[in-house]
Amino acid sequence: MSSLNTVHDSLPYIDVEPSAAERAAAEALIAAELGIVSTQPHPSVPPFEDQHFSPLIEAEILRIENKQPLNAIDLSRYEAQELPATSPDSDEKDPTTLIKWREALSKAYTSHTYLSGRQTNLALLEQFGKNSWLIGNSQLEDVLRGLERELAERKAEIDGVVIERKNAQEGVSAEIKGLEEGWKRGVGRVLETEVAAEQLRREILEKRRQGAR
Repeated sequence: MSSLNTVHDSLPYIDVEPSAAERAAAEALIAAELGIVSTQPHPSVPPFEDQHFSPLIEAEILRIENKQPLNAIDLSRYEAQELPATSPDSDEKDPTTLIKWREALSKAYTSHTYLSGRQTNLALLEQFGKNSWLIGNSQLEDVLRGLERELAERKAEIDGVVIERKNAQEGVSAEIKGLEEGWKRGVGRVLETEVAAEQLRREILEKRRQGAR
């Protein structure tokens, strides 16, 4: 199953997307609140330790930043190796000559190991025939198909749960909107009552002042 066809949504479905003005007002309130609250960490919080990466990690980070391909395997080591270009008159104790021969021997060992393993595999293929190799590949393909089938089933279950959640939210959207409107009306009435009470209190105080005069 392609990942493009899956549904992964954890947001509510019945809330209305805020307008540009509402979003700007909310961001302004957040900025004002952050201006009041101190952003300095608590004194009991230990300071962050400086990050020290190894040269290998730093080189890998630089490669990723520059979007360069990963050349992890040097295929030339498996090719036929050539002798280093040294003249017969070169000094055997010369460090440059020794380094060249060490590199050539290292590549030769790698190539020999690869070719030995390949020869062993070819000998086994010749001894037991290609059917054993084909059967092994078929078994691996069966395992892969089983894992892909299980993955598709899990994705289908997730999509089913998301769809049920969406239908459940849409089914009670009218009730939630009614409750929200009722709550807003209740809050408005409370505010109106508080304003009327404050106005009445001021009128009583004003009449008392007039009576005292």
